[in-house]
Amino acid sequence: MNTVNNSNSGNGNSKGVIITIVVIALLAVAAYAFMHMPDNRTTGERVGDAVDSAAQGNIGDAAGQLGDKSPAEKAGDAVKNATE
Repeated sequence: MNTVNNSNSGNGNSKGVIITIVVIALLAVAAYAFMHMPDNRTTGERVGDAVDSAAQGNIGDAAGQLGDKSPAEKAGDAVKNATE
């Protein structure tokens, strides 16, 4: 009588699930870190962005360009400007 031992059949599937979870967790951490990076624009770049906003008639946005902005805030501004 032949018996087949399938105790290892689910082992490969478990490893795949664990690897998937680890990859998703690493991507989430990387995305969080990217979205909260400090604003590395120079003063000249900030003033240039403010002048561009003022030239478009957005005085309130021009003042906002002078402060620090995370990439998430910059992306939000870009979406807002694209819809105007």
